[in-house]
Amino acid sequence: MQNYPLLSLINSPEDLRLLPKEQLTQVCKELREYLLESVSQSSGHLASGLGTVELTVALHYVFKTPFDQLIWDVGHQAYPHKILTGRRDQMPTIRQKGGLHPFPWRDESEFDVLSVGHSSTSISAGLGIAIAAERENAGRKTVCVIGDGAITAGMAFEALNHAGSLHTDMLVILNDNEMSISENVGALNNHLARLLSGSFYSSIREGGKKILSGVPPIKEFVKKTEEHVKGLVSPGGTMFEELGFNYIGPIDGHNVEELINTLQNMSSLKGPQFLHIVTKKGKGYIPAEKDPIGFHGVPKFNHLSGELPKSNATPTYSKIFGDWLCEMAEQDPKLIGITPAMREGSGMVEFSQRFPQQYFDVAIAEQHAVTFAAGLAIGGYKPVVAIYSTFLQRAYDQLIHDVAIQNLPVLFAIDRAGIVGADGQTHQGAFDLSFMRCIPNLIIMAPSDENECRQMLYTGYHCGKPAAVRYPRGNAVGVTLEPLHALELGKSKLIREGKKIAILNFGTLLPNALKVAEKLNVTVVDMRFIKPLDVTRISEIAKTHELIVTLEENAIQGGAGSAVAEVLHVQQHNVKLLQLGIPDFFVPPGSQAEMLTALKLDEIGIEQQIEDFFRQSQH
Repeated sequence: MQNYPLLSLINSPEDLRLLPKEQLTQVCKELREYLLESVSQSSGHLASGLGTVELTVALHYVFKTPFDQLIWDVGHQAYPHKILTGRRDQMPTIRQKGGLHPFPWRDESEFDVLSVGHSSTSISAGLGIAIAAERENAGRKTVCVIGDGAITAGMAFEALNHAGSLHTDMLVILNDNEMSISENVGALNNHLARLLSGSFYSSIREGGKKILSGVPPIKEFVKKTEEHVKGLVSPGGTMFEELGFNYIGPIDGHNVEELINTLQNMSSLKGPQFLHIVTKKGKGYIPAEKDPIGFHGVPKFNHLSGELPKSNATPTYSKIFGDWLCEMAEQDPKLIGITPAMREGSGMVEFSQRFPQQYFDVAIAEQHAVTFAAGLAIGGYKPVVAIYSTFLQRAYDQLIHDVAIQNLPVLFAIDRAGIVGADGQTHQGAFDLSFMRCIPNLIIMAPSDENECRQMLYTGYHCGKPAAVRYPRGNAVGVTLEPLHALELGKSKLIREGKKIAILNFGTLLPNALKVAEKLNVTVVDMRFIKPLDVTRISEIAKTHELIVTLEENAIQGGAGSAVAEVLHVQQHNVKLLQLGIPDFFVPPGSQAEMLTALKLDEIGIEQQIEDFFRQSQH
């Protein structure tokens, strides 16, 4: 740490608060440099954290964390927070098996108040925490930091509306990194923000309202004048004022001294407070400033050259989906592609550029995305909702109530199904087969490779019913892509014939199943459909084999294997069943390969589980 003389002294926020305010600019400089150096060597989220360096320093300097409770929304931007709260030397382990969690995590540090990974939860949780502190007369402050993307979700506005009506003491900070720091976010605005947040203005405002309470017209005039003054400086603040918050801002989120002054003033104000700061994603690192999306989450790279490594591997499943979407849009102007703020991750960049009139990014609003798709289907269009498995959880009622009950032709392209790797518990796509399988009218498919993925997307698009195709994060197999054609619904495919044991495979673990099959001489079936299930094939297999093994990258409870178990039970087949999949716990961070090995879903693990089960069943 010799290159970081001040940062090396900070092992907790208490150490930070011992420094004079004049040294904090240097602390920010060192913190930004250390963040860049460590993430470039470990991989992880970069651009968001670079943009919140000054805010993080100011928050821990002003508030007595962890007594005062600081809540980060999503948590991409919380790497500087981790560095300042005793985890600096562990940063090289972030997102790795057994290392630091990529997001704030309660089990990791007392400074992480809320475990997160999904967006827009901070204000709801913060309000609950603030009310609990108020009822216990704890005297602690509650601060929520939410980004301009996360605040687009309905949940954030539900929480703001509730908080504003309760008048509970809490501070919400909007970290706005979409707009540039324009003229109104300068010295004048910082000065006005300090004035409006100060005790003199606050006492004048409240005192004036009390004095004039008996003169309604004058009171209303004073109120309107206050709103007008604020509106001249911060026209966007009126909405938050209407929700019951005292709005201050926007101010420069990279001026640490002004942030401290404003936060110190606001910390003494009563009721719900809202501070709007403007930051630049990737701040201080030119490549990230120019390409904040590309540098949002980065692999290991050379931070001196600023070049991210290029992949020569096979296309990702997301790319396969994006190419299919463009291919279909060329043929069908009724196709509408929808994403809840995951254009890049879902492989929709080319589609959005080539077919802008057929593309909708609804922001971080998964519930709206699904019901919006339902409306388009009612209107005669053919919507395709591209959504991560973990985010589809947030729109479960809409999937049932607005799509499935009405039997509307909406296609769900479910990305990141199964093990996702380093993002850990909050992002594993472990539950979609289980929570979708019980929904009537819904067709559910799981491809074993990219060619099958394309055919399933095509099948789901043309079937005239609600349909879902779930595929994994990462690179495809590299098979030849055939011309598009519809698959027979509910029809499996026999891949290999063997004896005694049959593996019924659901999804992209098929290569592992085939390797095991060659060693043990077992039958392998690519089931393809979870719903409708190929009951005829299952019955045939049950009559000719001693053991059926189901294999899926989904929770065992309620998953595809459970569907097979139900069929065997109903048909009263006397055959043993072994269900392989994700066990009953939340899978932590680690690479996909590491986690599949740990879960015994790699070649060696599958073989071992089958042999152990078959051996035990013979006794």
